[in-house]
Amino acid sequence: MYPGDYHYSKDHEWLKIEGDTAVMGITDFAQKQLGDVVYVELPPVGAELVSHQAIGVIESVKAVSDVYSPISGKVLEVNSGLNDAPETLNQDPYGRGWILKLAIKDKSELDQLLSALDYEKFVEGLGA
Repeated sequence: MYPGDYHYSKDHEWLKIEGDTAVMGITDFAQKQLGDVVYVELPPVGAELVSHQAIGVIESVKAVSDVYSPISGKVLEVNSGLNDAPETLNQDPYGRGWILKLAIKDKSELDQLLSALDYEKFVEGLGA
């Protein structure tokens, strides 16, 4: 259910590490909780993000939710396709629904994140 080689935050974001770059998105659990996504606000390319800082907003038919950066780094690229097709977050949260790519500032911050198994246990503890 959750890709095993990803890192997960308790805020329901995932990171896929590609060298010194992290690809970030929201988990399947998060997109199910949100319901149908209708709008995504992304940070600008070049923005310096701080771990646990709100970096944007996802609006669904149910709610408006902040998105948090699991680690610190610089935004290298954003998924501008989400502007025209925000529902991609619901359809493919671990693939085409990625949110941004981040230059990792401090790889040791990854140690604070959860493995797929630990994230699954965390979500089960929420009654999911």
